[in-house]
Amino acid sequence: MSQDQTDGGGSGTAPPGAGPPVYAELPEYAERVLDVAELIPPGRVMTYGDVAEWLGEGGPRQVGRVMALYGSAVPWWRVVRADGTLLPAHELRALEHYRAESTPLREASRRAEGHIPRIDMRRARWDGRHAAGPGGSGGGPDSGAGGPGGDGTGGAAGGAGRSEGGPGGPGEEAHT
Repeated sequence: MSQDQTDGGGSGTAPPGAGPPVYAELPEYAERVLDVAELIPPGRVMTYGDVAEWLGEGGPRQVGRVMALYGSAVPWWRVVRADGTLLPAHELRALEHYRAESTPLREASRRAEGHIPRIDMRRARWDGRHAAGPGGSGGGPDSGAGGPGGDGTGGAAGGAGRSEGGPGGPGEEAHT
């Protein structure tokens, strides 16, 4: 069984294979993080810090924790580290998605371990403009409907089709 099919390793506070805590419904902050992840267009990415700034709440570690526990229900590969390195233990799976979506990549040097490319952050980073905010209005930082510097309510409403409290996506320790 690959790590993508397990609880991702966890922090050691739960028995192996126990998975993330099961909630009747997702915590509000987690729902908002996942909503932002769903807004990111194919071929584009946001950093953990970008997502926190878009929400006007939390920080990169909080976003990483949400993605570790609940991210398998959304395009998790579009929420990335600021330096463009691929998520450890999930590089190959993420790389498949990036190539399918034509996400701009920087090829690794021949001396780089494993020759795994990085995301070209200058070209792939998405600023959230033209995103649908609450009620379908245009979002993004200039609209006042969320986005960095917005009112913190940006993100698509709903989250239908998401498994609540199901197995998390990529492992949490890889998000720090």
